[in-house]
Formats: sequence, C-alpha cells, structure tokens
Amino acid sequence: MPAPAAPPIPHLRTRPVAVGHWRAFLAVARHLNFRAAAEELALTQSAVSRQIQALEDEVGVPLFLRHTRAVELTGAGGQLQRALAPALERLDAAVRQVRLAAGRRSVAITTWASFASMWLIPRMEQFQRDNPDIDIRIDAGDAIVDLETADVDLALRSSVPAQVGPHAQRLFGEQLAVVASPWLLASQPPVTGPADLARFTLIEVGDAHRTPYFESITWRRWLHEHGVGRLQPQRWLYFNYAQQIVQSALAGHGLALARMPLVAESLARGELVEVLPGHRLDTPLVYWLVPGPRSAQRAEVQAFCAWLLLQAEATRRAIGEPAPGMV
Repeated sequence: MPAPAAPPIPHLRTRPVAVGHWRAFLAVARHLNFRAAAEELALTQSAVSRQIQALEDEVGVPLFLRHTRAVELTGAGGQLQRALAPALERLDAAVRQVRLAAGRRSVAITTWASFASMWLIPRMEQFQRDNPDIDIRIDAGDAIVDLETADVDLALRSSVPAQVGPHAQRLFGEQLAVVASPWLLASQPPVTGPADLARFTLIEVGDAHRTPYFESITWRRWLHEHGVGRLQPQRWLYFNYAQQIVQSALAGHGLALARMPLVAESLARGELVEVLPGHRLDTPLVYWLVPGPRSAQRAEVQAFCAWLLLQAEATRRAIGEPAPGMV
C-alpha cells in the first residue's frame, strides 16, 4: 500500500511587511480589543481588522484567537509582540530625537579617544557656557574619517606635517616629558639624572611598533637620546592609549613618558610632577584642526574653530612653545 502523500509545504512570503500593519498589530495586542485599538490609531474598527487580516496573510499564521467577546494572542502573535514592541519603540525614539534636533545648530567633531578625554572635553564647559544654543557631538575613535562624506564638521588629528591637507590649521607641536605622581617621587631618593630611572617602573606605549611615527614616543628613544640606551628599569608597564598611561602615572604605578599638550593641565594643578624638566624630547607629530569642506562656512562651526584656536594658544603657552612665526 503506497505511503500517504506528504502535505504540501506552504509558500512562505519574503517581502517586508508594511509598518502600518505592525502598528495595528501592536495596538490590538496591547488592548486585546479591536475597538480600543481603532480608537488609539484614529481608524475605524473594520480598517484595523483588515490590517490584521492582511498581516496574518503575509506572515502565514493566525496571530489572534477571536472569541465572541475577547481577543487572545496566539503563540506566534506573542512571539512577534515581544520582538516588535522594543524595535518600534527604538524607531519612535530615534524619530523624536531627529525632530527635536531639527533646526538646532550643532557641531560634530571627530578625534581620537585620548585627545577627546584629556584635552577637548575638560575645556568644553567654557564653550557650552558661551554658546548655549550650539549642540556638540564628539565621535572619538581611532579610525580616520573622510570629511568629504562623513556626517562630521571637523577633525582634530595628530600627524606629521606632510600628511595633512592644505586647509589644516596647526594647533601645537608635541614634546615628551617624564612625569610621575608627586607622592611616588616623595617615597624615593631624588631623581638627579636619567640613570636614576632604573629604580622605577617605566610606563610605556604598548603598540608603538604598529606606526613608524609612534616609535618616536617610546622610552627606548628617550633613553637613547639621553645617553642611557641600555638602562633597564625595575619593570615595564604597557598600555595602548595615552590616557591609560597618564592614569597609571597618576595612580603612582611608575614614571610615564607623556605628551606635554595632554598633561599640561595636570602638571599645572600639581596632580603630576615633571621629572627631569630639562630633558624633554621633541617628536615629529603635530596636532591639527581640519575643517570639513561642507561645513567650514557655517557660523557655528566657525565659532567652534575660533574657540579651539584660542584653547590651542593657551596650550602653547603652557608647554612653552613659541607662538607661530616666532623663533
């Protein structure tokens, strides 16, 4: 006797379901009542019923059990409600944010994380106080953003002069300084020369080998330049980011080779002490302001750039860098 034929596999639709159908579904699922859902959506009850029927046809299974005086979600309906409700809430929240931002003046900045946290953000209060109607968005990451196409207005970058475009404005150069927590230094005999660093842990950038220019900010270069190239410290401590290196120095873990523009404020406040101040080391890196070509003429972007240049001037004074054009 031949085996019974298998039931036909239903054809599953793959096209997207209209958003209006989903809103009708959520309203009915929330109220478990077609009339209440229709009132919420400002539709007729029959219109909501047709949308639910169309949705069930699209999905291929019933989503509600319709009783004489009540409506009940099926298992499939409950599964869709749990997935759909938070998704539409996020969509509605995004739309609200877009509507709130419409017509507001804003400036979007791209830079790297350590510069944002150590130099830019601590100075932002003054700009916000003086320009309360300008919103600021900071996108901090290591990836280089294309200002021609990205949704940002300006970039703050660190590179050698040969790698920046013609519209980049110089903020300041870079020197390396040996810094430490004052209480760490108080617990040790005085440091009188580079050879004394052998008593300490040296905090080092851990991935300098990835970029040729970053090799110029290593302890090995500093030690070689100051005649103690074979010095071995008590131990090495490695981090990937400038902010982590400085945080470790603040915590008293050892001596850090820090970028002066990023620690000038900490030195001024006495949170860090410069060890061997006559032994700073120049690097080939320069900090730049790069306005985006599509945003440079907007008044709010120009205001932010003017403020940045004033902040850069203060940093140059703090690190002892001559003003542009001076020898």
